[in-house]
Amino acid sequence: MKIIGVIPARYGSTRFPGKPLATICGKTLIERVFDQVKKALPSKSIYIATEDPRIYDYCRKFCDNVMMTSVNCPSGTDRVAEVAKKAVCDVVINIQGDEPLVSPGTIKKLVKEMQSDPKILMATPIRKFSNLSEIRTNNSAKVIIDKNKFALVFSRYLKPETIEAPVYKHIGIYAYRKQFLLQLVKLRVSPLEKFEKLEQLRVLENGYKIKTVLVDSDSVSVDVPEDIYKVERILQESEKF
Repeated sequence: MKIIGVIPARYGSTRFPGKPLATICGKTLIERVFDQVKKALPSKSIYIATEDPRIYDYCRKFCDNVMMTSVNCPSGTDRVAEVAKKAVCDVVINIQGDEPLVSPGTIKKLVKEMQSDPKILMATPIRKFSNLSEIRTNNSAKVIIDKNKFALVFSRYLKPETIEAPVYKHIGIYAYRKQFLLQLVKLRVSPLEKFEKLEQLRVLENGYKIKTVLVDSDSVSVDVPEDIYKVERILQESEKF
C-alpha cells in the first residue's frame, strides 16, 4: 500500500495573506508543518500543494514534491485531490498547512487504521475535550461516534450536557482511499455542510462512513497573525524551536 501525505498551502488567505511563509521562531510555518509530517512519513512521500509561485519556489528548497494547483480550488480538500489524481498512491493523508505543531503520532495512527481494514474509505482523528471552554465554543467541531467508532454526526453547535453520549473533539486531519477522495470532490456541497461549514458532513450526507481514531494530541492552528505568538510561546516553553 502506497501512502502519501499532502499539505495544502494557499497564499491568499483572507485573514492572513502569505501565511505559509510567515516566520515562527526563525522557520516558516509551511516548513514547520513539513518537518512534523516528516517524522511520520518518508520525505519523498510528502507533497506540498499550492496555488502561488512564491510558495512553490520557497518549498522547493526543502521538499522534493511541490505541485502547483489551480487558483480556483474551492477548498484544501480539492487542492489535495488535484495532487492525488496525478500521484501514484493508494491512500492520501490530508494535513492542514496551518498547523505547525501537528502530531506525527496522530498521522501514524491514521495510517495504521487505513492499513488495518481495506474497507475503510476515510478516517479522521478525535480526542477527548480537555476543558469546558473547549466544549462550549462553536469554533470546535464536535463528534458523536457509534459502537464501532464510525462518526454519527459532526457539529459545531452540539451541547454535550444535553446529550447522553460521549462527545469528542474533531482533529482536522483526514485519510482517504485515493479513488474515494477523487469521487468525493465531485459531489455537490451538501445542506448540512453549508450550514455547519464542515466538509466532512458531505461524506455522511451522501451515505458514506468515516472511521474515527482516538488520539491524545491536539494541534494549534495559525488563523490570524496573532496566533504566531501563541505557537512561539509553546515552542519556547518546550524548548523545541
